[in-house]
Amino acid sequence: MIAIDHRLAQQRTIVTALPGPRSTALADRRKGAVAAGVGSSVPVYAADADGGVIVDVDGNSLIDLGSGIAVTSVGASHPAVAAAVAEQAARFTHTCFMVTPYEGYVQVAEELNALTPGDHEKRTVLFNSGAEAVENAIKVARLATGRTAVVAFDHAYHGRTNLTMALTAKSMPYKTNFGPFAPEIYRMPTSYPYRDEAGLTGAQAAQRAIARIEAQLGAASVAALIIEPIQGEGGFIVPAPGFLPALAQWARSNGIVFIADEVQTGFARTGAWFACEHEGVVPDIITMAKGIAGGMPLAAITGRAELLDAVHPGGLGGTYGGNPVACAAALATLSVMRELDLPARARAIESAVVPRLRALADEVGVIGDVRGRGGMLAIEIVRPGSAEPDPVLTKAVAAQALAAGVVLLTCGTNGNVIRLLPPLVIGADLLADGIDVLADALRRLTEAD
Repeated sequence: MIAIDHRLAQQRTIVTALPGPRSTALADRRKGAVAAGVGSSVPVYAADADGGVIVDVDGNSLIDLGSGIAVTSVGASHPAVAAAVAEQAARFTHTCFMVTPYEGYVQVAEELNALTPGDHEKRTVLFNSGAEAVENAIKVARLATGRTAVVAFDHAYHGRTNLTMALTAKSMPYKTNFGPFAPEIYRMPTSYPYRDEAGLTGAQAAQRAIARIEAQLGAASVAALIIEPIQGEGGFIVPAPGFLPALAQWARSNGIVFIADEVQTGFARTGAWFACEHEGVVPDIITMAKGIAGGMPLAAITGRAELLDAVHPGGLGGTYGGNPVACAAALATLSVMRELDLPARARAIESAVVPRLRALADEVGVIGDVRGRGGMLAIEIVRPGSAEPDPVLTKAVAAQALAAGVVLLTCGTNGNVIRLLPPLVIGADLLADGIDVLADALRRLTEAD
């Protein structure tokens, strides 16, 4: 692998209690300025970030195992991305592609048409966020098919807008008291190997969902089936082999648009450019965001030309969609990903971390499952001797890891999953140190019990 020079020292350094005094002062200011409904996972405020570290306003250097939720795969300040942003900003920051178009948008579309799975003719549209991409993918599917029903799955997360809340499975904090939601959304069982009945194959899990769709809806009424190839907020659930291909084949045979939501799994995160490639699945439409532009707000849908071109002119777009600065960042980010072979780096992360997590599971007795792919890994925390979720211990592990200087994220429908999303450019030593801290936190907390 190509060696990477980082601007900041790639080490964990704690100089104050966390949060430190400056972070505490900012938190006090925040109370009078920022709506209470906006939450933050950790109580420290960032001042700088590079590679695998975040430096807070008090000078603490924290190991970043969250990447801004799978966004900063190339690091939070890669020089090529920063330079591309600065150069484009010096030329123009906005014209609106729907008014005066520009080459950067076209270049990003060309890149995504070539990079996404399948050799069919494709078209791309750019947006601002993953939720916006999902909304527009559903719009395209409904218009192109003339149907209205949309199938989503248990444990799904697709966003916070009205339609994407309807698609999302988890109530608190995403849906509680925000209804009514968009209609014609139907939820089906997914493949969750750790919690499914023993021996259930991916093909059988798919048939279980298909049978319910056909009985409750009828295939002829379904416009789209949308699924995350690895579920993100739902718990980093990797479906059993054969589940996704069976769903995709059934959808295609019934004229249903198969949408792969790769907002979190895309752009080398799982060890392939896109997670659906692990089983050779070619979506009709793929939604993308997060890792696409090195931290700049950009999202996209790429799909079969006949689907996207079915929409009338003016039916897709938005004032900021495909902003020129974000497009420049995306082109630089994709170039860096290729140069550094980030899919290979993601696979190396998996090879280094998974054996350690499995050994830890044998040791502490509260890890029910170790799962994930590439740089998208997770442990599911349960009560000893059972499969009962333990969200209290999960939260305590994340808090103790933070106190020692490691940023960890939790997830899962029951809040009992610790997810690991390190920048794909993280160094081996720094990553190992972060896993050491996670392991130590689990040992201390389980010994205390």
